[in-house]
Amino acid sequence: MDIDDKKKLAAEAAIDYIQIGDVIGVGTGSTANYFIDALASIKGKIDGAVASSNASAKRLESHGIRVLELNAAGQLPIYVDGADEATQQRSLIKGGGGALTREKIVANASDKFVCIADDTKLVDTLGKFPLPVELIPMARSSASRDLVKLGGVPELREGFTTDNGNIIIDVHNLEILEPIKMEMKISAMAGVVTVGIFAIRPADVLLLGTDDGLKVI
Repeated sequence: MDIDDKKKLAAEAAIDYIQIGDVIGVGTGSTANYFIDALASIKGKIDGAVASSNASAKRLESHGIRVLELNAAGQLPIYVDGADEATQQRSLIKGGGGALTREKIVANASDKFVCIADDTKLVDTLGKFPLPVELIPMARSSASRDLVKLGGVPELREGFTTDNGNIIIDVHNLEILEPIKMEMKISAMAGVVTVGIFAIRPADVLLLGTDDGLKVI
């Protein structure tokens, strides 16, 4: 089974977690796109969706799914999104697609976070995937120095601006042994909008597409 088939398997399995009348929080990225496409098949049963990026909002609307603002939708029953890395404890690295701030906001506003991924994303320790950190532009140098003190090698994501008008630094060479502590430490740095560690609010369910079928953690 190739990686796209595994992503699709995990994405389609998430449909089983949706109840009639739900407003669905929807993430961003290639696996989330498979979920949006699957969601179109039951769009008559849901009340709409809250998107974590402009790109996901456009894809939802192209399927005729109503897109709501989170402030109008209130607390959501479920959020479905992919990840760049995930552990058995369901801590994640997210933000490869650059939507980490809105993803974290929607995840935090949801009762259940269902993470969908292929099995290559499952790791023992977070950090091999460069950790995205969204910054206010003027904080680039000072935050980079702070990230170096943690043992990381920060690299500006060239030519990229988030939907919020900010920059992203990708931090290489971090071994994240204590994800909650690291998330708190980086979040507290001046100028940091969001760090792509999702451990304080991890996924509740991890659906992994594997060669042997679906794995649920």
